[in-house]
Order: sequence, then C-alpha cells, then structure tokens
Amino acid sequence: MIIRPFTDEDLTGAATALVEVHDTDGYPVEGVHDPEAWIKSEGVLAAWIAESSERVVGHVAVTKPQGEAAAGLWAEQSGDDVDRIGVLARLFVVQSARKQAAGRRLIEAAMSHARALGLRLVLDVMEKDAAAIRLYERLGWRKIGETIHHFGSGETIPAVCYVSPTA
Repeated sequence: MIIRPFTDEDLTGAATALVEVHDTDGYPVEGVHDPEAWIKSEGVLAAWIAESSERVVGHVAVTKPQGEAAAGLWAEQSGDDVDRIGVLARLFVVQSARKQAAGRRLIEAAMSHARALGLRLVLDVMEKDAAAIRLYERLGWRKIGETIHHFGSGETIPAVCYVSPTA
C-alpha cells in the first residue's frame, strides 16, 4: 500500500474508487453523479491517494473551510481565525483496502501536512458512518458538536463534528 500526493493522472482511478465506495457504503451522499468534479472541488489545498496493485483504493483532501459546521464550531470554541483551520474532506477507501490501514495512513498524511502549514483540521462525518467515526476517535480526534448535513433537494442527514488532536 502506497500513500502519495494526488496528481491529475489519478482522477479517473479515484473517481472509480469513489463510485465503488458509494455502492458499498452510501458515501458520499452527494457528488456521485459527477465523481471527478466532487474529488477536484474548489478549495482543495492538498490531496493524497492510497494505491495498491497500481489501482487507486483511497483518497483524502485538506480543503479551505467552505461553510462546514465543524469549521464554524471550532472557530467559535477555540477562538482560532478561520484561515488557521483546514477541513479533512473527501476521505474514502474501498472495502477491500480497509484492513490494510489505508484510511489511517491517509488521515495521518493529511494531519502531517496541516501541522506543517499551522492548520488545525476539522471535519463533519455522517452519524451513519460508524466505522469512520471509530477511526477518527482511535486517531485522537475529539467530538466538538453535532449538525444536520443538507444535500440534494431538501434532504438532510445527522452529522457529527470533530477536531484533530493538537500533536
């Protein structure tokens, strides 16, 4: 399993992996109609992929805050300026790669990058994504609140907001 920075050449493979994750897990709740645009969304500061057997099996990005509840909650609770906050986003790993620590290693790459830039990471995760929540908590992420994620044409789903550990 290799974790490396995302390049434009990875886009098709990452989109294929995203559709696979959506089919098995229902994640993401939006963006699967155009997975390449969802992966390459505006505000991405950096991204990484997990690669196994020359196939993209996972992805994560660090983005600028764009109205995520976790960013607002953390700014309010900590007093941090919003430009000192990054968002862990677009994390997905195909089912067959989950026992190989791909998710943990992708998150660690993003956290290391954020620390180097002096950013504190936050995220919103859907309550239904229990395995992801367990992973974040094992890595020391702390719950800072709850929210309702709005998507589609008036659909909503409960979500939990987390902040990364300081070290």
